[in-house]
Amino acid sequence: MGIDSLIGGTIWDEYSQKVCELMNNPKNMGEITEEEAASMKAKLIVADFGAESCGDAVRLYWAVDPKNDIILDAKFKSFGCGTAIASSDTMAELCKGKSVDEALKITNIDVEKAMRDTPDIPAVPPQKMHCSVMAYDVIKKAASQYKGVDMASFEHEIIVCECARVSLSTLREVIRINDLTTVEQITDYTKAGAFCKSCVRPGGHEAKDIYLVDLLTEYEKEKMTHVADEANAGNVDFSKMTIVQRLKAVEKVIDENIRQMLIMDGGNVEILDIKENGANFDIYIRYLGACSGCASSSTGTLFAMESILKDKLDENIRVIPL
Repeated sequence: MGIDSLIGGTIWDEYSQKVCELMNNPKNMGEITEEEAASMKAKLIVADFGAESCGDAVRLYWAVDPKNDIILDAKFKSFGCGTAIASSDTMAELCKGKSVDEALKITNIDVEKAMRDTPDIPAVPPQKMHCSVMAYDVIKKAASQYKGVDMASFEHEIIVCECARVSLSTLREVIRINDLTTVEQITDYTKAGAFCKSCVRPGGHEAKDIYLVDLLTEYEKEKMTHVADEANAGNVDFSKMTIVQRLKAVEKVIDENIRQMLIMDGGNVEILDIKENGANFDIYIRYLGACSGCASSSTGTLFAMESILKDKLDENIRVIPL
């Protein structure tokens, strides 16, 4: 019984024809021996990399010309699924003829796009995108061995989405510049979260230190802090403030312009509530101390307080004593 009949022939709709062919007939599977590398006057590099999330692993062989760092030949062995075989084979093919530094520029997106039948249709389903990430990582491992440096030295930024290779700094900048509020918007702008979705929120294919939902929460807190700061500085319209910001703004105006005079006369005022009433903002107050029985509390003092609040905050303010 063929594999197509076992799975009903439907799963293949998510794989490109190139991927299906490379699963069964990879062009670069095998190894490069010391003797073969010597015959090319090349340095042999053998690098291993495994993906903890799925248990797949790949071994990459490079024959590198030490005179110009050109990769003369590349082969691989894959210990994993068919997609890992196809991705590794494509990765090896892309390495051939490039310098080691040029190979380092090959990304997992390059690997995935090289396996597409048509430019706009992904070669593999989202949950299999990590296989091309593994192909990208083994290139870094091979390059680090050839150059005699640590693999981490090639990574200059924190990568949040491994599938699309989107960094933390890029995501923060895109979210702020475009005022993004949903994961779907982030994906539209950056492709982060479009593939295996592990970076979206906890509970995905593999654990992350930072998720897209964390960055949205971070940005929302920044916006709230910014609005509060502007409100305190008088730069935000009273009508656009939250109820808490309105209360703080009213208290600030009263503290700076009214309260001290009331205290000098043995009184004070308490802000009870602020309610929108049509186009008006009704501020409910309660007089304290000597002000509670003063005749001017409903005339002169009240008018002065309302006039100052209208001038400082909003012309539609009404002050209502209780």
